[in-house]
Order: sequence, then structure tokens, then C-alpha cells
Amino acid sequence: MFTIISYDIVIDKRRTRVMKYLLGYGSRVQYSVFECDLTAPQFATLQRDLALLIDRTTDSVRCYRLDAAAVKQIQIIGQGAVTEVPPFYMN
Repeated sequence: MFTIISYDIVIDKRRTRVMKYLLGYGSRVQYSVFECDLTAPQFATLQRDLALLIDRTTDSVRCYRLDAAAVKQIQIIGQGAVTEVPPFYMN
């Protein structure tokens, strides 16, 4: 499912760790925003791992899961395009 992940992390080192981790799951579309296409198991793993990477008392990570209809409604003003996932993967 198409997922938008945004974060606000206080400490630079932690923020860099989270950014590098998220690069393994999707495309960085803004400084602290990623677009990902995640299966339910991938999303569960991502949630678990992010909870371990951040400080819950000072940091914030938001995950928005969008169905196909919602993705079609995304509007971008200015630069950029909604991340498109290839219809198949080659190994």
C-alpha cells in the first residue's frame, strides 16, 4: 500500500539513521518525507524498527497509508511527482 512517512527528529545523528533506513523502503521526496509502497509485513517491520531508532519523548514519525483512490487524489504544487512503483520486479 502506498505510504507517506514524515519525521521530525531532534538529534542529527538519529535523523540521519532514520533517513538512511527509510532509503531502503522508498523514495525521499522532501527533506523529511518519503513515499513508499509497502506490504503489510514490510509496514509492520518498518514500524518496529523506527520505534527502536527514535526517541519517543522528543521525536515524531508519521505514517499515512493511502489506498489507490487516495493516491490518485494527491496534488503537487511546484516541483515533483508522486512516486510510481514499477508493475513488476526483476531478480
